[in-house]
Amino acid sequence: MDANPGQLVLSKAGRDKGKKFILTAVDKESGYAYIVDGKLRRVENPKKKKLKHLEMTGIVSSKLAGKLKEGKLLQNPEVIKEIKVLDAEEIK
Repeated sequence: MDANPGQLVLSKAGRDKGKKFILTAVDKESGYAYIVDGKLRRVENPKKKKLKHLEMTGIVSSKLAGKLKEGKLLQNPEVIKEIKVLDAEEIK
């Protein structure tokens, strides 16, 4: 599955194992992605994590993906809210 900015991902390794994040950027050449959750990993300081340590859910937030594509900055409260909304969609 492809990694796209704005996508909900699940951490498979590290001390953040099992937590959900929003993918903000992907560097496919190096195999790294930048993820945020709005709480511990804020937009100002995203976590750099290897793609192989992330599970792609396939659920993309069109709202956040659009903002990232336009180059606009995300806000931490909207990231937190969107993770809750996407998580509820995943459970359905």
